[in-house]
Amino acid sequence: MAGAGAALTGLGLGPAGRTAGAAGPTGPEGPEGLEGLAEDGEAREARRAREAAAEEAAEPAEDGGAAFRGMWIATVANRDFPSRPGLSAAAQRADLLDLLDLAVRRRMTAVLFQIRPSADALWPSPYEPWAQCLTGVQGADPGWDPLGTAVAEAHARGLELHAWCNPYRVAGHADPTRLAANHPVRRHPEWALTYDGRLLYNPGLPEVRRHVQDAMLDAVRRYDVDALHWDDYFYPYPVAGRVLDDDEAFARYGADFADRAAWRRNNTRLLVSEMAARIKRTKPGVAFGISPFGIWRNAATDPAGSDTASGVQTYDDLYADTRRWITERLVDYVIPQLYWNIGFPSADYAKLVPWWERTVRGTGVRLYLGEALYKVGDPAQPKAWQDRRELARHAELARRHPGVGGHCYFAAREVARDPLGALTAVLADDA
Repeated sequence: MAGAGAALTGLGLGPAGRTAGAAGPTGPEGPEGLEGLAEDGEAREARRAREAAAEEAAEPAEDGGAAFRGMWIATVANRDFPSRPGLSAAAQRADLLDLLDLAVRRRMTAVLFQIRPSADALWPSPYEPWAQCLTGVQGADPGWDPLGTAVAEAHARGLELHAWCNPYRVAGHADPTRLAANHPVRRHPEWALTYDGRLLYNPGLPEVRRHVQDAMLDAVRRYDVDALHWDDYFYPYPVAGRVLDDDEAFARYGADFADRAAWRRNNTRLLVSEMAARIKRTKPGVAFGISPFGIWRNAATDPAGSDTASGVQTYDDLYADTRRWITERLVDYVIPQLYWNIGFPSADYAKLVPWWERTVRGTGVRLYLGEALYKVGDPAQPKAWQDRRELARHAELARRHPGVGGHCYFAAREVARDPLGALTAVLADDA
């Protein structure tokens, strides 16, 4: 996913408002190429009701508002959708509707649908090619509009649709010639860096920041999405022995900073702050949310940090000052990936929840908690994850913290499988 943080390296991942606007782009929506139908009276009234709710939700409630329950749908490497590349448009659409129906059955309030997994798109984008996960060939037209369908069908089921994007990932390999011929990195090879055998956009280039913002904002402009959502991949997770070679950009743009780390953090903050401002100018009712790695800094590093001993700190290692984004209210909601069990020695869920609640207090930023449903029943995980009630205990603990507005589960495959009945236990307690 929110690529399950470092644990799922290579996979990317609140109630939001919505302004009036078209439900999607003009042109064919589905495999039959049918034009969008005009709204009937009932649909028009439902849309107006959603828009009224959007205006009310534009100012986030201090206590997180009504309970949020989200499900990430990852498309990178076909993790959750489509079930495999190369399916017909009709089969892909059926896959998507099955996932939305699953979300309803499991009493979700929102789906976080990954629409831009690897600098490619699940809608007809003028900025980047069609996503490889659809047809197996990046740039190949799948014959339908997954994002347009997801928005319409989610709303028809009473679900919010959060458009989940990975800002900088380009590919899980380092060969630009494997990208679609019209890919921006083919046209601008200077925009890309290689790190640990993978391609990513260079966060230090202003033209790159503008491009990735343009690409994501296109979906916000053209579709009636409830939120734009980002996962935790800004600068890459550090790998021992690997060096990110951004010397040229640093020499050009970093002179006013104390060191490279400060410059990199500023680059990430610019990406966030500029995107926040552009969303508000374009569609003020669309929320902006991020699901960062769950630890900003350890208290041993910074007294303002959490009582943890994590080997990764977003401030120092991913150059993402997530705490500052909250205090400056650059985001409308945050879903920290708290992918550890209660009592985990270096990152105790029970210690992180109050830290995040204190961090959002008084800011108006909504707090939801990212939950590692994918760890339940995995024999490689600690003993706590072999207990079907671990996530139920998370929910019980969160209910004692009024600043927590809900939970989000990684990811759809596990929501369907419900390992050990863990999600069932959560829902039973919340009945």
